[in-house]
Amino acid sequence: MLRFELLATAGRARRGRLTLNHGVVETPVFMPVGTYGTVKGVMPQSLEAMGAEIILGNTFHLWLRPGLDVMRQFGGLHRFEGWRRPILTDSGGFQVWSLGGADGRGRRISEEGVRFASPVNGDKLLLTPEVSMQIQTVLNSDIVMQFDECTPYFVTSHAAGADGGHLTTEAEARASMELSLRWAARCRDEFARLDNPNALFGIVQGGMFENLREASLEGLVGLDFPGYAIGGVSVGEPKAEMQRIVEHTPHRLPAHKPRYLMGVGTPEDLVHGVANGVDLFDCVMPTRNARNGHLFTRYGDLKIRNARFKTDERPIDESCACAACGAAGTSTGFSRAYLHHLDRCEEMLGPMLASIHNLHYYVNLMREVREALDAGRFEAWRGQFARDRARGV
Repeated sequence: MLRFELLATAGRARRGRLTLNHGVVETPVFMPVGTYGTVKGVMPQSLEAMGAEIILGNTFHLWLRPGLDVMRQFGGLHRFEGWRRPILTDSGGFQVWSLGGADGRGRRISEEGVRFASPVNGDKLLLTPEVSMQIQTVLNSDIVMQFDECTPYFVTSHAAGADGGHLTTEAEARASMELSLRWAARCRDEFARLDNPNALFGIVQGGMFENLREASLEGLVGLDFPGYAIGGVSVGEPKAEMQRIVEHTPHRLPAHKPRYLMGVGTPEDLVHGVANGVDLFDCVMPTRNARNGHLFTRYGDLKIRNARFKTDERPIDESCACAACGAAGTSTGFSRAYLHHLDRCEEMLGPMLASIHNLHYYVNLMREVREALDAGRFEAWRGQFARDRARGV
């Protein structure tokens, strides 16, 4: 089902190895996001070539399309999308939260679950902890996430309209967190009833309130999940607030189990998370930013739409060995001028190459972190990382 080995530490930072039903994952690790059963614009072979060890799929979207009948026909998500290595699936809680809009009008939350209209065809649907576990069992993902309520940072008032509302109060965050805890117990029971051979993770909630985070953590540890995630960050809060929760929560989770920070973030966010005890990360930023001409490099970020790149013959990042910059064994990569041209012409190869580069950068960043932890020089590496990123392209 799941085995986690802690191989080395440096302060709160951890070097580990996660064994799942579809393979071994070296941690800390970045997981590319494949919401609809594909990492946008990137072939599975390219993901393997860059060293990606685990990717994400989304329970909510795959439930709607292509549906469980198709998933059953293929024996799960792996064969359907042509990915042989481990997969983690989100429970659908965040998607239901985001579908509701800022004021929550698009959904109705109760003890039972969440009722909402399908964004595909308008059908009235009910997603419960039990249904989420049933869907994820059909998907056969290696890591299954509990169904939770994603606590918002800002609540818009129905009466006040789009311009009115308030920051989530402690009472509101507590009610949301306690609902997620009750749902966590139901997920655990249904997961066991289904005899799912994979691993179920609980999700720590509690908004920006440290005491609520501790109460959520205590309740989830009591349920004895194989792994734990920190949810409810990167939901509109200021960066300093996110960093405060990341510094507070992960290291309080059981040391012998993996820790996952959901939906975060920039390269700096990942390194900050590692330094505070996080093992697994995911974020849409590498591919979403790539589609908008925003590229990550060792020496800072590059916006390829800028006119100064029109005649620039250099690769995106001269230190990078991805297929866009010039992978080992190839004669050359592609110039910044060419990427600029593709972007201006709206050629699909542009975002494809940019996505390959950004994902390679994130995957390679975590490889460098692991090597630094193995060598006992994480803090020295972290300092050089910050200096390099500040240098600029």
